[in-house]
Amino acid sequence: MKKYFILSSLLILSACNSQEEAAAPEPVQSAGFDMLRADIKNSDGEIIGEALLSNSNDSLFLDMTVSTISPGSHGFHIHTVGSCEAPDFKSAGGHWNPTGAEHGLENPNGFHAGDLPNLDVDADGNASLVQLALGDVASGAADTLTDEDGGAIVIHADADDLSSDPAGNAGPRIACGVFEKI
Repeated sequence: MKKYFILSSLLILSACNSQEEAAAPEPVQSAGFDMLRADIKNSDGEIIGEALLSNSNDSLFLDMTVSTISPGSHGFHIHTVGSCEAPDFKSAGGHWNPTGAEHGLENPNGFHAGDLPNLDVDADGNASLVQLALGDVASGAADTLTDEDGGAIVIHADADDLSSDPAGNAGPRIACGVFEKI
């Protein structure tokens, strides 16, 4: 219930603040990183965007901008492996899920820490957002994004249905970026 209240509050705030971009709080040292950055590349290896993941008091905030993606809704998630081998990006592994939850923000059994709402791309192929990563991120869990195999952000071809386990039927992976400490 608490997670749905937080999600509802964020959606209301973003609707009220649609003309201004929300700003992530200043990161503080509470896990193995303050901020991670990923260049997001398409299957041709072209950089089409950037993702910044900041860690503040065991809450993760994602600030992302992409371009040249087909208009519409796209599923996107934080993945467990810092590898983006084109063309299918399967090397990024599954969704980041340090608590062993099921997939989907609307799943009554909870959701992966790496699950995010759909990315809405405008008619010109551009999207940007600042998003609280809503999953349960216990102290130290974020360290797994900077462990030996790292972590990545992956964008899918289709919208995530927000409930189907394990990946939301979001279709093929079309873009990927490996997180690196900055």
